[in-house]
Amino acid sequence: MADSIGEVAGKIWTYLSDNGPSSVNKITVETGENKNDIQRAIGWLLKEDKLNIELVGRAETLSLK
Repeated sequence: MADSIGEVAGKIWTYLSDNGPSSVNKITVETGENKNDIQRAIGWLLKEDKLNIELVGRAETLSLK
């Protein structure tokens, strides 16, 4: 399971690198990954100090550090 979460984390990182800051919902839709896996991968990236999270209105926006 950890390997698959690592792969999703890589997809999120690549998506943000290519597209800039994005909402969690947009990343989920655009990558086609399972919402739970996206949330786990966000946690992984946060622990690795790779992400910023900003609340914009009601949406969490992720960006790379």
